[in-house]
Formats: sequence, C-alpha cells, structure tokens
Amino acid sequence: MDISLTQIETELKKRLPYPYKWGRKQNNNFDKQTNFIYSTQLFDSLLTEIKKRFGDRQNYDDLFNYTINRWYNFWSAVAMEQIFCSFPNVKPAMNSRDRLIDFSIDGTSFDHKTSVFPKNYNLPINEAIKKTPELIKWFYKNQSQQQRKHLKNRLFIVLYSRDSEHWKLKAEISWLKKIIEHYMIGFNPHFLMKFSFEKNKEIISDIIWAVRK
Repeated sequence: MDISLTQIETELKKRLPYPYKWGRKQNNNFDKQTNFIYSTQLFDSLLTEIKKRFGDRQNYDDLFNYTINRWYNFWSAVAMEQIFCSFPNVKPAMNSRDRLIDFSIDGTSFDHKTSVFPKNYNLPINEAIKKTPELIKWFYKNQSQQQRKHLKNRLFIVLYSRDSEHWKLKAEISWLKKIIEHYMIGFNPHFLMKFSFEKNKEIISDIIWAVRK
C-alpha cells in the first residue's frame, strides 16, 4: 500500500476536531463491524459509510467513536510502516495479513506499535525515558488483550505531548518521519533490548520516543 504521506496526514488531521474516546475496550465484535476502515482512506468517505451502516443503530455513538478511532490508528500505522520500509535495510512483511510481523530490519522481524504515553504509568516522562525497558515490560503486560496479543518482537513509537493530547501526534506524519529517520540512520541491532517473558523464549524490542514539549 503505497500512498502519499502528505495525503494521509491531511486526512488524519480531519479527525482531530472530534473527541478521542472509545467507550469500550477494543474487541473482536466491534472490529468485525468496522473492518471497512481498511479500504476507506478519505475521512469524509468514512463519515458517509458510518452513517449508512450504523445510522439507525441504537448504539450509533459507540460505533461512530470506535470506527473513527480504528480508522485513525490504522492509517497512521500505514504511514509509519511506509516510512520504515523506505529504508534499504527494511523489508515489508511477506504476508500483509500477518498480525505479528509488519516489517524486518536487518533480517529481524518486528510488529510496529505506535502508542501514546500511558496516563496510568507510574513514572513521569523524563524518568520513563531513562528507564525505557520498564515501559516496554509494561506495554507487553498491558497492551493488546484481543487479536494482537502476543509475545513477539515489537518496535514501539511512544508519543508524548505536554498538553496531554498525545493521540493527536499520530496525525503529525511529517514530524514523525523525521524522528523515525533519525532513529534508522543510527540503527544498531546490538542496541536493541532483549526480554524473556516466557521460558526459553527471547524477544527483541525498542522504543522510539516522539516527545513534543
């Protein structure tokens, strides 16, 4: 999926005026009902489709919020993966439907995850950056309890904004592109962190910090 990053950024920013609320944890039932987000790139088209599919539903507000959030997160992730895969040492996943692998860097496979800095994390941002491995452990323990739950290699981009509107940074594609490029230029597989959450199984992970103060 090769789409203009500028176009994706323009569409993502159309979602920003709406409050970011899920109303529920991500679940397989709502996922099935909203899978049209994958083939809907334009935000105005998304709004039209939501109205057409769910306009007469009693839980319309729930479905509306859920859909625009999934759409926003998905297309931001598409942009991130496109940025990574622009580097010669990065290869996209052979199977685009593989939920556990998005791309490989120097032959090491990763699931990419862009995450906001968790509001219930017990360390302030400066301390969290110094203790990056602790936040990685927290993410593996607390994230993705539905379809994407797994203990495989994962590369996190963690977003932090001083105004606490961390989620809005997912739309700042050109800004994130510079941060990813800086990380990839200095990429060294020996600096990746290793964890063992299961017996005899080692995983590799890292965090790319995207902090706007």
